[in-house]
Amino acid sequence: MFTLDTTIDINASPERIWAILTNFSHYSEWNPFIISASGVPKAGQRLNISIATRPGRSMTFRPVVLRVKHAQVLAWRGRFLMPGLFDGVHTFVLSPLEDGTVRLSHSETFSGLLVPFMRRKLNRDTRAGFSKMNHALRVRAEAASQPRR
Repeated sequence: MFTLDTTIDINASPERIWAILTNFSHYSEWNPFIISASGVPKAGQRLNISIATRPGRSMTFRPVVLRVKHAQVLAWRGRFLMPGLFDGVHTFVLSPLEDGTVRLSHSETFSGLLVPFMRRKLNRDTRAGFSKMNHALRVRAEAASQPRR
């Protein structure tokens, strides 16, 4: 088993961040890592997710939503070919902080026979993708939170 953990603090409400995070149809507008997504964020539902693996290349998979708690937690499980080969539980957790910001914890726990062979690539490329997505989410949420003049 191998877990990637990333965090970022966002100056926006949990509801605003949640609205962006669960509006899959707009991912292509702002998300450099999950370049397209569709489906319903509801436990038991299957999503269609395409991630950028490197410039000009992507991978599509159909994870199942495991947990949804409004403005707090979204988690899904993806698998490669068959259970136990290369599985990943992808999780977003929103935690309000005392200063009014929200901490996004964005992680994935990988398990299966192929994980030891993929660990270096996951730690380098997937971690970088998570960080890019986190930053883009912060930019979008904070821009939307600013009052219009």
